Amino acid sequence: MKLNTNNLEWEYGKVENFCGKTLLEKNNGGIKLVKVSAKAVYPTHKHPNKTEFIYILEGNPIITIAEKEYSGKKGEFFILPNNINHAIENKNIECLLLVGSIKE
Repeated sequence: MKLNTNNLEWEYGKVENFCGKTLLEKNNGGIKLVKVSAKAVYPTHKHPNKTEFIYILEGNPIITIAEKEYSGKKGEFFILPNNINHAIENKNIECLLLVGSIKE
């Protein structure tokens, strides 16, 4: 199956300045293309039943995992284990992320 992401609408969620395009959604997880505006912050949170991952396509977001901050760069991959606090902050230009989850 081929999916042309240019034909998908950006969906705005509950956190301001974050929007996404759902690429795959299954019972055990999914994956989205996520656009993060400059100066956006996704607050610290955790998931009791899923592991998330982030692959940076464009930009330099700050990814916080268990109180440790990482300055993300294009091509880097981050794993956010279940029950571990994590957050995303984008101080500079808009960034583009591939974000997915796998239910435990």
